[in-house]
Amino acid sequence: MSIWWSLHLRRDAASVPLARRLLLGTMETAGVDPDISYDLSVALSEACANAVEHGGDAARGGTSEAYRVTAYLDGEKCRIEVADSGPGFPSGRSRPVIRAAHMDAEHGRGLGLIQELADHVHIGNKPGRGGAVVSFDKILKWRKGAPLVTAS
Repeated sequence: MSIWWSLHLRRDAASVPLARRLLLGTMETAGVDPDISYDLSVALSEACANAVEHGGDAARGGTSEAYRVTAYLDGEKCRIEVADSGPGFPSGRSRPVIRAAHMDAEHGRGLGLIQELADHVHIGNKPGRGGAVVSFDKILKWRKGAPLVTAS
C-alpha cells in the first residue's frame, strides 16, 4: 500500500506547522518509526519555511500567495517535494551551492539541515515557469505491526 497527498498552501508562517502536523499524522497512522518521522518533519519544516520566505513571484513583485507540498509514502521510501513560484535559485548553476552556516546563525541553515536529515536531496529550479523545487527522500523504518508494511 502507498499514501500520496498534495497541499496547496498560502505563503504564510502558519502553513509550516500545518504541513508538518499532516506529515507526522500520516506517518504515525502508517506506522513509520518515530525517529524517521521526526527527521522528515524537520526537513519539511525547513523547506516550507524557505518557500514562505523566498517563494514570491518576482515578476509580480513577490506577491505569489501559494506554494505546493507533495508527499509520497511508497514501500520503503518517503519522498517529499516543496515547490514555490519565487525567483528560484541563481541561474547558471545546475545546483545551488549550499554553504555551511555558522552554528549561531538564525538564517541560512535550512538546506544544509535538509541534506543532513534526508538520504537523497534534489534542489533546483522548476523548468520553464520559474520557482524553486526542493525534494528529498528517506528510507523508511517501520514499527512492528505497521499497517502499511506488506506481508510477505
